[in-house]
Amino acid sequence: MPISSFSGLQTSVRALMAQQAALDTTAHNIANVNTVGYTRQTVELGAAQPYTIAAGATQQGSGAQLGQGVDVLSFSRAREVFGDLQFRAQQMLSGQASTEAQALDQAQDLAGEPSDSGIGALTTKYYSAWQDLADHPESTAAKAALVGQAKALATAIGQLDQGLAQIQSVASTEFAKQVGAQGPVQAAATEIGKLNGAISDAVARGQAPNDLLDRRDVLLDQLSSLGQLSTTDLGGGSISVQFGDAAAPLVSGTTVTWPQTITSATGGKLGALISLGSATGPIGAYRTSLDAMASSLAGSTNALQPAAFFSGTTAATLSVVATTATVKAGSGTAAGANDLALQLSAQRSGATAGAYATLVQDMGAGAADAQRRADTSATLASAADARRQSVSGVSLDEELTDMLRYQRGYQAASRALSTMDEMLDVLINRTGRVGL
Repeated sequence: MPISSFSGLQTSVRALMAQQAALDTTAHNIANVNTVGYTRQTVELGAAQPYTIAAGATQQGSGAQLGQGVDVLSFSRAREVFGDLQFRAQQMLSGQASTEAQALDQAQDLAGEPSDSGIGALTTKYYSAWQDLADHPESTAAKAALVGQAKALATAIGQLDQGLAQIQSVASTEFAKQVGAQGPVQAAATEIGKLNGAISDAVARGQAPNDLLDRRDVLLDQLSSLGQLSTTDLGGGSISVQFGDAAAPLVSGTTVTWPQTITSATGGKLGALISLGSATGPIGAYRTSLDAMASSLAGSTNALQPAAFFSGTTAATLSVVATTATVKAGSGTAAGANDLALQLSAQRSGATAGAYATLVQDMGAGAADAQRRADTSATLASAADARRQSVSGVSLDEELTDMLRYQRGYQAASRALSTMDEMLDVLINRTGRVGL
């Protein structure tokens, strides 16, 4: 069976086109070496469909297949799914721990302990003022100093509670901003839904939408720092995204379901903000302990005074209602009676001081633990990303090596094409002409 003289020409053209596609892909990789989330792309080359020669055409009487060169089989992303899962899990832990560490560090700064002007020092001065009154039970100046110290202590307790409440308020406001209509969750979900549609259309047409897939992965990485994330392949290039402990998928194909109710079990930055803003979270626990201290201070003092010394039983409501006229150093009417002042002075190492010492200890331990977890999770996230980049990242050395390899292939195909062209020129223009 005769074979077309143009067969070799077509084979060379396929080689040129394949090597050109490989060079273009390499150039695309180099151009995006600093693009966030870009995945290195590779060209898979394979032998073209051979030309089948029917049986009986060869000398042995059998058939044969004649190679037709090379074809581009696919443009693939060098992406490892397991690496993405590891990174996003660590990213979620890092987002949660770093948010908690920042807030708890602020709470510790508000307490400002140890300090000469902190609540601990003011508590000591308050009980010392009772000792001074016990030493001078008839002194109006000692009573005035005691009332002044009590007011300073009550004010400091109220200011610390107000500062802690502000941290809770900021956390709640930030959470509302993050999950609101213009927040990052809504924005990412909307874009993922649109990308799902575009990717599905491209896949249906037999195309490889690698750059669209990269953009979708970047958005998934961003969401993973906000909360726990999982994806399900819906087929055809589309995915479903489950976010936190929301009842319905955040994104399913092109459908976006947001806002939804989520809890602190969501993890990530949003889970931390929910916990920080709630009454049962770490800041809420600090305020509860501070309330217990204020209640202990007011109760223990009022119990040993004929008239109320403090009003209020929480840190926010604690205030001094005593005056120099209502403060009593002793329980009797005898001159120099000081038994009440002595009993109150003896409480300097009692339940009130102990409650505040425990609070300060809890604040320090909580801030240190949160910072440790933030540092650890950030290190693990960085290591997971480095492992992922070792597979999907662009190496300029590797790309330049590939560029030289494909360039040599292109040059060789060009040489083969020129040779075939010369052969056809002789066949067409010179065959049958004698004497030339």
